[in-house]
Amino acid sequence: MAMEKTFNAAEAEGRIYRAWEEAGCFRAGANARSEESFCIMIPPPNVTGALHVGHAFNNTLQDILIRWHRMRGFDTLWQPGQDHAGIATQLQVEKMLAATGQPGRRELGREKFLEKVWEWKGKYGGTIIEQLKRLGCSCDWERNAFTMAGAPGDPRTGHENSPNFHDAVIKVFVDMYNKGYIYRGKRLVNWDPHFETAISDLEVENIEVQGHMWHFKYPLAGGETYTYVERDEDGNVILEEERDYISIATTRPETMLGDGAVAVHPSDERYAPIVGKLCEIPVGPKEHRRQIPIITDEYPDPNFGSGAVKITGAHDFNDYAVARRNNIPCYRLMDTRGHMRADGAPYAEEARKAQEYARGKPFTEAEIDAINLVPDDLRGLDRFEARKRVVEQITAEGLAVMTRADDPRLGPNAVKPGEEGADALVPLVESKPIMQPFGDRSKVVIEPMLTDQWFVDAEKIVGPALEAVRSGRTKIIPESGEKTYYHWLENIEPWCISRQLWWGHQIPVWYDEDGNHYCAPTEQEAQAMAGEGVKLTRDPDVLDTWFSSGLWPIGTLGWPEDTPELRRYFPTDVLITGFDILFFWVARMMMMQLAVVNEVPFHTVYLHQLVRDEKGKKMSKTAGNVIDPLEIVDEFGADALRFTNTAMAAIGGVLKLSRERITGYRNFGTKLWNFARFAEMNGVFEVEAHDIPRPQRTLNRWIVGETAKVREEVDAALESFRFNDAAHALYAFVWGKVCDWYVEFSKPLLQGEDEAARAETRETMKWVLDQCLILLHPIMPFITEEIWGLSGQRDKMLIHADWPEYTAADLVDSAADHEMNWVIGLIESIRSARAQMHVPAGLYVPLVVTEIDERGQAAWDRNEALIKRLARIESLTRVEAMPKGTITIAAEGATFGLPLADVIDIGAEKARLEKTLGKLAKELGGLRGRLKNPKFVESAPEEVVEETRANLAAREEEEAKLREALERLSELA
Repeated sequence: MAMEKTFNAAEAEGRIYRAWEEAGCFRAGANARSEESFCIMIPPPNVTGALHVGHAFNNTLQDILIRWHRMRGFDTLWQPGQDHAGIATQLQVEKMLAATGQPGRRELGREKFLEKVWEWKGKYGGTIIEQLKRLGCSCDWERNAFTMAGAPGDPRTGHENSPNFHDAVIKVFVDMYNKGYIYRGKRLVNWDPHFETAISDLEVENIEVQGHMWHFKYPLAGGETYTYVERDEDGNVILEEERDYISIATTRPETMLGDGAVAVHPSDERYAPIVGKLCEIPVGPKEHRRQIPIITDEYPDPNFGSGAVKITGAHDFNDYAVARRNNIPCYRLMDTRGHMRADGAPYAEEARKAQEYARGKPFTEAEIDAINLVPDDLRGLDRFEARKRVVEQITAEGLAVMTRADDPRLGPNAVKPGEEGADALVPLVESKPIMQPFGDRSKVVIEPMLTDQWFVDAEKIVGPALEAVRSGRTKIIPESGEKTYYHWLENIEPWCISRQLWWGHQIPVWYDEDGNHYCAPTEQEAQAMAGEGVKLTRDPDVLDTWFSSGLWPIGTLGWPEDTPELRRYFPTDVLITGFDILFFWVARMMMMQLAVVNEVPFHTVYLHQLVRDEKGKKMSKTAGNVIDPLEIVDEFGADALRFTNTAMAAIGGVLKLSRERITGYRNFGTKLWNFARFAEMNGVFEVEAHDIPRPQRTLNRWIVGETAKVREEVDAALESFRFNDAAHALYAFVWGKVCDWYVEFSKPLLQGEDEAARAETRETMKWVLDQCLILLHPIMPFITEEIWGLSGQRDKMLIHADWPEYTAADLVDSAADHEMNWVIGLIESIRSARAQMHVPAGLYVPLVVTEIDERGQAAWDRNEALIKRLARIESLTRVEAMPKGTITIAAEGATFGLPLADVIDIGAEKARLEKTLGKLAKELGGLRGRLKNPKFVESAPEEVVEETRANLAAREEEEAKLREALERLSELA
């Protein structure tokens, strides 16, 4: 079948993918010719997910490695699957119920709601699988796994072959509990008041918003006073006054109700006289005001604000750490919805108890948790309404710190100097941007909350995970990732693994009526532990999705069963994932696999950055710069997107995706297609594929050697995960060496009268085309498979073609290599000089030579016609000395010259270049000035600084080329 004029990606990609699937090309072990295995676990996308640019990038790199190893005969498995994504899926289903007028989650009850989730999963859970197929991902879809497979209610829809992941998760929980690695305790967690659950740091978005900082006075107990002294940097007194209070600043006044202390730095001399004394929280009924101690701790910054910090251990992570260090009680103020607590005894009674603890009476965690320190009039209020009331009450009592109305700290509401009222005193409320945590799904403000949760005592299992990387059993690329890994794990905190959701693996713990708990895989086993007739209630919480996905490598291979897949493919080989989940997922897989099966889950971790837009900015709907990979596939084809992803995948590099780059790589695909069409039109497709040709003609010997060079270059790049180097090497070879030089030079041979030359060139070109297709296939699978099928009779599809093993040492012919590269270098030098001097493109000009050695002369003689045609040269003349107005063209063993005095206006050309250089100098000065400014480098967004550096580098390169051209002109003059 003759090739069409262009490759129709929209028509071909689906057809080719179906052919691969129907032939079983992706199955584990397909095309295996070796005992050596190679396995990659897909970072499981959320079952709610849709393909975004991060998925497209990440999965392209995985597919390249899988296809490369499969073609090399490895026993290969790319294990796919999806994560049940507890909070995200529960949100989607609740939205669906509301949109369709069905009863909500609470009305349905747990069992019925979970039935709805399973229904939703069966209907929509495979969306991202189909989208990954459009990208060309060659996963073994028959082994598609799911992190909730086997859980109660699982209809097995869509993952009939998935291992029973649920049983594996429950077994690990029970085993880790029995070993003392898992415990229940009260700690501070990120709390989402909308979903009423703890969430992980990864599910928190810290967003800069316009906020306020209130300054309040905490009166000293018993009317005590002290001399407050402030000094400048030289030690001179700049303020001295008698005070009966200590000033604090807060962005969250509602949390003052739960203060356990005020802290100052040990070195802060201003407050030395009152350390150890008590001060009064300035809110609540006056007759029941609580007094709290003034303590020292390293946490407060003496140079920020007043230097004094209120410690609210139950509602701030930093304060919690201070409270733990100093045995300060932590009082919980809010309920699960983010409203002020309404339970407990009247405030007067609760405040009395708390006062005893503040004065040193010993306390238990349970005693503190039971106390509600919210004043009666504020109980039940939303936290932000309570904030408003607290500020009003403190201000009305005169306990707000006052300042002049023109104080610039008041922000846009400050009175300008000279305006009426500038001298008036007003409460000091700074208007300033603050970072506020929001739930990434709920979009509500996250509340640090002290709650009872299940935790992994990570300190007990972190050691082997650290040692595995230190010893090199697992390598993290780039090395900066190892430093981050060490920092996190060496400072690890207990891992909160419980979530107050319904969708997820329910915690296998049952409680009796006395609060005793029994951990077992099943209720029957728990009942046996508790005793016959003891009434048990199961813990309603589910496990954090990171706990179950932490078992992804072994769980997908059938553990705890001793499966053939587990023996064959574990430990896996490479994990490719984003920097952002190094701690949340990668480190936890390392800890858990080592804790459970005493083995690392993978040998290499390749970390990549976030995919950004062409200017290096983070993609967001708000910024309007989101690139939809499926739209790109629709417009340009999957191969163009895949090649773009590969070309920008420098280790540790910034990933900038632009439509312009994608367009360029689509054109690369078109270039390859046109080469195949040229081959077809010249009878190359009719040649039977043979082993490596052994041609006689210089051109053919040269291209065989060039092919061997690029094969070695691509293998070396992929072996060391330098995907961009592999892409650039193939681009330069296929477009430059093959499609430009080889095609052009082959025309006289293919169209000449010498039948032997024609036959040899066809045979060589067939082999070179095949090698281009094979080497490009892992990156551009669709267009290469299509050309492969059109270009002759094949024993098997390209996806299973044998990866070549020839070397440059075997195939490079030094004489041919020298001659052809000499000819190409000469043509390129002449073209470059013509372009620099603005010689009209179609104008044939004379070339002179002052010296040329025997080797160079032979190369010229054999290729004269081609050199003249491709470099637009009318004649070659030997001269004793270069005529005036000649540009020198250097070549190995020869000196050529282009006499241009009568071809261009040297003066005008020189003036043009000097003018351009002058403009460029101003641009360069501005860019260098910005980058030399420490304030710009430190405060500007990272992507802006990076873009400025890139602009400077581009302009400097442009300047170098212009100066080179100016030097050539000076030579002419």
